[in-house]
Amino acid sequence: MQETITKVCSVSTIKKMKETYQSQLVKTPPYAVFQAKKSGVTITAYESGKVVFQGVDARDETNKWSGEIKEKKESATTKNSPLPKDFDTWSVVGSDEVGNGSYLGPVVVCATYVEHKHMALLKELGVKDSKMLTDKDIRRIAKEIIHVIPYKRLTVTPEKYNDIQPRYNVNRMKVALHNQAIYLLLKEIAPIKPEGILIDQFTPEANYRKYLKQEQHPVTSPLYFTTKGEQYHLSVAAASIICRAEFLEELDKASSELGFTVPSGAGAASDMAAAKILKQGGLSLLNKYAKLHFANTKKAQAIFNR
Repeated sequence: MQETITKVCSVSTIKKMKETYQSQLVKTPPYAVFQAKKSGVTITAYESGKVVFQGVDARDETNKWSGEIKEKKESATTKNSPLPKDFDTWSVVGSDEVGNGSYLGPVVVCATYVEHKHMALLKELGVKDSKMLTDKDIRRIAKEIIHVIPYKRLTVTPEKYNDIQPRYNVNRMKVALHNQAIYLLLKEIAPIKPEGILIDQFTPEANYRKYLKQEQHPVTSPLYFTTKGEQYHLSVAAASIICRAEFLEELDKASSELGFTVPSGAGAASDMAAAKILKQGGLSLLNKYAKLHFANTKKAQAIFNR
């Protein structure tokens, strides 16, 4: 049976491995120190210190290095996970959204499918909680991972958001978007079926499922929910990165169109930017760039009317 085992090794151990597998070395993949192929197993050592053994003899080969390999300690995140055991190794569809709390800019929702076989490469590319990454890193990583994994991204412009918002409260809108992204992605990867679907939780599961009943193509199973989902599976982390990169691109586009920097968030800087937009073209122009039901609209109008 095919098996994949990942271990953490020191620089000296990886050097020793490379010397041991010298006659079996093959072309080195990106972000790797070496890759070797033996009968029944492929060994890939990455710059991060991770060594991946893949194949029917993966466990036997790993055991040969048992005296050299450091055992990975179980993290508090793993111990306290609300998800099934080893969920982080499953092949999973994960979804996340960006922009919902920002007055200016769109709402972007993305679903990705991350198979177990892609996890080592995604980690090497830098996929992790987007809150731990700079905007520059997010843009770079997003450009790379969209060529590695299947994904479906939906972008709701402020103008579209303002059209929908009176009929949909925030949670219902987000349920509709997450469900649509997941549904379209599942159609794209069919007949493959993920072992799980993880949604970065923004409302209680019962509430999510209540709104789900109103959707034309509800995806009801196998759904899992947890807050900080990017810490529990790479699929949510990847989705978050793709969302954030698109959100940043849209802010850049808006900045270019308006002639000044359009900020994210919902603070004083956003109030000032909105007041400038009002000065340029009134509420009809602001409708193109801002979520009008936010309290920032009244604040911007007060600044404009001073």
